[in-house]
Amino acid sequence: MGRGASLAFFWSFRAVGAKRFSLLPRVAPHFPMHGMSERSSLGENGNRDVVRVELGERSYDIRFYWDEPEALARDVAAFCPEGAFVVSNPTIWHLHGERLVRALEVAGIPSCVELIGDGERFKTLETVSRLYDRLIAERYGRRACVVAFGGGVVGDVAGFVAATFMRGVSFIQVPTTVVAMVDSAVGGKTGVDHPRGKNLIGAFWQPRLVAVDLAYLRTLGPNDLHGGFAEVIKYGMIADAEFFAWLEEQMERALALEREALQHVVRRSCEIKAQVVGADERESGLRAILNYGHTFAHAIESCGEYRERQFHGQAVAIGMVAAAETALQLGMFSCGEAERQRSLIERAGLPTRVPEGLCADELLDRMRSDKKVVGGRLRFILPLRIGEVTIRDDVPEEVVVGVLRKLGAK
Repeated sequence: MGRGASLAFFWSFRAVGAKRFSLLPRVAPHFPMHGMSERSSLGENGNRDVVRVELGERSYDIRFYWDEPEALARDVAAFCPEGAFVVSNPTIWHLHGERLVRALEVAGIPSCVELIGDGERFKTLETVSRLYDRLIAERYGRRACVVAFGGGVVGDVAGFVAATFMRGVSFIQVPTTVVAMVDSAVGGKTGVDHPRGKNLIGAFWQPRLVAVDLAYLRTLGPNDLHGGFAEVIKYGMIADAEFFAWLEEQMERALALEREALQHVVRRSCEIKAQVVGADERESGLRAILNYGHTFAHAIESCGEYRERQFHGQAVAIGMVAAAETALQLGMFSCGEAERQRSLIERAGLPTRVPEGLCADELLDRMRSDKKVVGGRLRFILPLRIGEVTIRDDVPEEVVVGVLRKLGAK
């Protein structure tokens, strides 16, 4: 989609228990494949490539870079009057931390760094409490700025700390994984997990800036790289059939981190996320479509007790297959389009079956504790066609259990 293009939201109401959503582009999407600078992510006339999240006085930029820590630090400096409280994890810090600290120093930003554990099992109130302790010990006040430097776990935890320390301080996202760049860093959802479910404790707290340096993706391990593409495929399924078709043609180039393809994947995903969040910040309607596949996925993660084999992106991939199969069972979705989704997920190196040993009844029980349950009824985002989804809260539980068992659950 070209710069300045916008999306029109099409809302129509169907039978009781279903709300239908489609994002229809007003202009033909533009897939930039030529002419990008090899030195920076600057657009025409030397301007920084930017996607704007429009939320009134809480609006902010998603800015794109390519191996430019100095430029990124200069942009961060404007929001850090008392310095930066940087939250990261040992893996990311070992790879990129020294360059970031040097860049912050050059930009005149004093920094304090706190590392948290690497993985979903550290997304807890205990971790949050330790970050509070450090903020207080370092005498940060209401002008503090928390900088999340890492993937989704780091961003969710650091954001929740920013939302609650001193009743809310500034927050900046510097995502380093695909899933964080295209999804979790944008939109203001922050929080931690509970033993009974994922993200049950949290707050909406928008960042002041999302600074996306795509070069960080060059050091991702295969699980994180491939897992992030589940969220990318999701955007095609919920909002943009032409983007989905582009992914069918270009998936291998994007996974190989070819710069032009990667830039388009991340930017287009951010455009869709920004439009949805701008229309429905607190998930009262449209934003729920971003949970496509996630009702199943969060149950899979929760039953796996957030062990490393239960990567979020891989769980989302399985969840999207389950959502498509549910829609097939209900007569809402075609076999051909379900196969197109399954094939693209497999080409992205992602699983399409429930991990061995998980029980369908236990997965259903975890879904009942999901934060998306409304009035005791499970809500599912189900596809009508590629690029259009609907919200259903009337799916029979026996259909859900049958789908899970068909995909390998006990």
